[in-house]
Amino acid sequence: MRFSKMYVPTLKEAPGDAEVISHKLLVRAGMIRKLTSGIYTFLPLGLRSLNKVAAIVREEMERAGAQEIFMPSVQPGDLWKETGRWEFYGKELLRFQDRNGRDYCLGPTHEEVVTDLLRGEVKSYRQLPINVFQIQTKFRDEIRPRFGLMRGREFLMKDGYSFDADDAGADESYKGMFEAYKRIFSRLGMRFRPVDADSGSIGGSFSHEFMVLADTGEDTIAVCHGCEYSANLEKAVVRCGQPACTAECPAIEEVATPGKHTVEEVAEFLGVPAERLVKTLLYVVDGAPVAVLVRGDRELNEVKLKNALGAQEEPVMASPEQVVAWTGAPVGFAGPVGLKVERILADNELLAANDYVAGANKAETHILHLDLARDAKIETFTDLRMITESDPCPVCGGRIELTKGIEVGHVFKLGTKYSKSMNATFLDENGKEQTMIMGCYGIGVSRVVAACIEQNHDEDGIAFPPPIAPFEAVVLCLDPRKEDILGKAEEIYGMLRSWGMDVLLDDRDERPGVKFKDADLIGMPMQIVVGGKGLKNGIVEVKDRRSGEKSELSIENLERELLEWRKCVWAGWGLANCDETEECR
Repeated sequence: MRFSKMYVPTLKEAPGDAEVISHKLLVRAGMIRKLTSGIYTFLPLGLRSLNKVAAIVREEMERAGAQEIFMPSVQPGDLWKETGRWEFYGKELLRFQDRNGRDYCLGPTHEEVVTDLLRGEVKSYRQLPINVFQIQTKFRDEIRPRFGLMRGREFLMKDGYSFDADDAGADESYKGMFEAYKRIFSRLGMRFRPVDADSGSIGGSFSHEFMVLADTGEDTIAVCHGCEYSANLEKAVVRCGQPACTAECPAIEEVATPGKHTVEEVAEFLGVPAERLVKTLLYVVDGAPVAVLVRGDRELNEVKLKNALGAQEEPVMASPEQVVAWTGAPVGFAGPVGLKVERILADNELLAANDYVAGANKAETHILHLDLARDAKIETFTDLRMITESDPCPVCGGRIELTKGIEVGHVFKLGTKYSKSMNATFLDENGKEQTMIMGCYGIGVSRVVAACIEQNHDEDGIAFPPPIAPFEAVVLCLDPRKEDILGKAEEIYGMLRSWGMDVLLDDRDERPGVKFKDADLIGMPMQIVVGGKGLKNGIVEVKDRRSGEKSELSIENLERELLEWRKCVWAGWGLANCDETEECR
């Protein structure tokens, strides 16, 4: 492809509404343009990268035994009503009616549609397992679309679904997709970790998120440096290594704490560390009051609370009026002793000590010498708090680091959440009706492009990995008006194309500085510079976009030296397109 014939509207400045680097650079590099809030048009360069990501996803899904289908984006509301998600999914589901007043939605995901498809086709266990996927545009009406492709309303997604006859088969399907995802993100040249995750609104018994590691990520993940354990912050397990405290504790004593509402205020007023305080947090869960106790210096994990209670709805913090009704005191003085709440849960860590300070359920008052085992009616002690970097790895005891990540893929074992509600059944080998066991596997294809840029950029622009760059190489012809320079550039261009490479020939009648800046901005991994000075000296200059390292290759041995240099560029990304030679290492 010749740059002079391409539509590549690069910009010197980023748009004012661009908040993250991927959004800024995608617009500046002429890859996307905004149509309206959260909806973007892909221009030629952006579409090339998007298609390359999709191609790798497609290859690995098929390699793992999944078969590609294509389902409608417009979905009947009746299917969503069968599963209960018509009301539960919320305002992100774009609902509308046709001319006959029938309910429809624009698909954010396709569990209902694919289950409806298979329940009409599968009759016998002999037809299972089945694993299908599609790559299709989705729409989710985000309340606040932002960050360009990172959190848009319309996006390209790969969603896949497995159907098995039993749990053992479903586990095998899940494992196959998990391994396929590791191959996909490795081939893309991305630094990633699969992490234990909560299943959220999709549902299911367990799941993993695939996180691209990037400082600009929205999600926080816990990563162990001693083993492969990784989990998102909501799912990360906290192991309490200390034994339960059996020391004697003095009798409870009330103490006035006028105007002291927060943990910090009470701790300072009483001259005790925050870890000696017990926070009593009041919630409404599935319509009922619940009290949760955590140490004063810790943060409650609401996902763990929901899971511990087996709740259907998200926990909601009690209102000030409810706090008064349940405690008899204003906000800031709740405690577990005498609390008018039947269900009280406490974090495991509180077992390791006693002689705590807590609210007295009386205005301007706290209690000293609280022994939870003696003084409170705790329903259960369990893991309820957020992990911290001072906690050991729950698997090996190693050091935990909290780092940032961008979710680009998610695999779920759904179980029978959808197949049961939609009556997707089959006859087993004994002629008995059974419910299909499902799995669900998603990759945000367009988000991968943005996440790749968040991970691979510098002050000059994008530094794409070779597999998903719009072009693997750009040949910069510094003076196309001179026949010898243009001729050599075209010769190199043709040679690289004969190797099967995607190559861009910058034959524009522009100043060299413009070409260099555009090459860095767009981020092709390999830059090959053909200029008059170099030709006179019998060399062409090459630049590795990622490292910035420049080399001179002899024209006399150009084919061999370009091949070796190309291998080294790939090796720099840790990719398998390079021989393990000493030069590459």
